[in-house]
Amino acid sequence: MSNERIRENRRELGYFQQQMEQLYERLPWSHRLIVGLSMASQALVAGGMGYGLGLLLHTQQAFWGALTAISVTQQTYMDTRKLSRDQVIGAAIGATVALIGASLAQDSYPVYAITMAVAIVLCWCFNIGNAGKLSATTVTIVMLVPHQGAYWTVALTRLGEVTIGIASALVVTRIAHWLEAHLIGDPHANT
Repeated sequence: MSNERIRENRRELGYFQQQMEQLYERLPWSHRLIVGLSMASQALVAGGMGYGLGLLLHTQQAFWGALTAISVTQQTYMDTRKLSRDQVIGAAIGATVALIGASLAQDSYPVYAITMAVAIVLCWCFNIGNAGKLSATTVTIVMLVPHQGAYWTVALTRLGEVTIGIASALVVTRIAHWLEAHLIGDPHANT
């Protein structure tokens, strides 16, 4: 694809994003309130489920399940599923790269910085740029947050906590959209 075509596609995407933002701004206040309450409810239930499951499974920091569930909960199940896929792959990339970086130099900030940059670049190379931030967050947790035990246990636990949060968000979002489709009759709620 030529550079000119790439620039044109980016311009079109930017224009489309502006149109969508304007469309949401024109919605009546009552509709925005209902959508906000729905999203808040889904995030609260998914976050609570992620945290509760993390506590039940005795993860080191169960709050990561809650944070992940909240961050991946989107307006549609399909959007939640796509973001969840990106998040779990990003966490896996971050954990893997962090293990390599930690094995090279455990307490070296330059190695951490390089490791974090490598994780982000890998996500972009694998066409999941959105996962780059979570990948970098995972690197940061594994390499900089004080912990006891081996780095690999921190990396695997972090990946498990992310997976718990993602599973919670997917279940809650799926149920919420099923309820919308059957109680309100929204034909797009199943997507």
